[in-house]
Amino acid sequence: MTADPGLFGPTSVTWQLHGDPMMWVAGIRALYLQALHPRAVRGVMENSDFRRDAWGRLMRTANFVGTTTYGTSEAAEKAGARVRRIHRMLSATDPETGERYPVDEPELLLWVHCAEIDSYLHVLRRSGYPLSDAAADRYLAEHRVGARLVGLDPDAVPADRAEMETYFEKMRPHLAAGADARAVDDFLLRPPTHPLLVPARALLWRRVAHLAYASLPPYAHELYGRRAPRPATVTRELRVTGTLLRCVPARLRWQLPPKHILRAMTRLGPDTRPAPYKVRL
Repeated sequence: MTADPGLFGPTSVTWQLHGDPMMWVAGIRALYLQALHPRAVRGVMENSDFRRDAWGRLMRTANFVGTTTYGTSEAAEKAGARVRRIHRMLSATDPETGERYPVDEPELLLWVHCAEIDSYLHVLRRSGYPLSDAAADRYLAEHRVGARLVGLDPDAVPADRAEMETYFEKMRPHLAAGADARAVDDFLLRPPTHPLLVPARALLWRRVAHLAYASLPPYAHELYGRRAPRPATVTRELRVTGTLLRCVPARLRWQLPPKHILRAMTRLGPDTRPAPYKVRL
């Protein structure tokens, strides 16, 4: 019996890309970008304990991405059903109108999805991950599958870089850095931590958060009101960071929880190990 390759499989761009360590920087960029949608971030503020459980929230997100990328089809579908079930029970209050709305509105789900997938693609490519334009388009098309898992109509999701650019242009008038976005900004710069870990937060975490923020598009910097370094400087820092992180042996990195890649390789064989050179058009 052939082992289940999951929703994407070892021949997908997603399978190769999501094994890269710069995904962590990209994930933080996604949080910055997602927070600029007032209704989306209000849903998080009213229904999440991220201030008290920052690491837990990050790990749950990483676990979802890992499960849907490297898990079996059944595991991915169950993870998606769990997310949809939770979202159906949640609502929030519009910060301007006072209207009560469900957090699984398609517009909000689409914003969260696009901010996340765009951040993964942008940070990894800018940090030196070798991905052609055609492969980047294929990556976005593949993630219509992931969009379905959270409750979106795949046909309504951008399927290539041109469609993604058009989507963000359309959304710009609806974005703002209100009190909720600024709370997320402050949190990402200074997440609560044990007093003994404060030096490590200043040394490591803030550098990662600053780099993630710096990699945002110019309009996001304008909304947040904090300058970013020159684009060439940001690109250089991303490339240096990517080079350093990629020097850490993959087997060592993949030993960290939740170990989805190692389990996938055990299930499907060592030849399914993610690697940039395996990206095919």
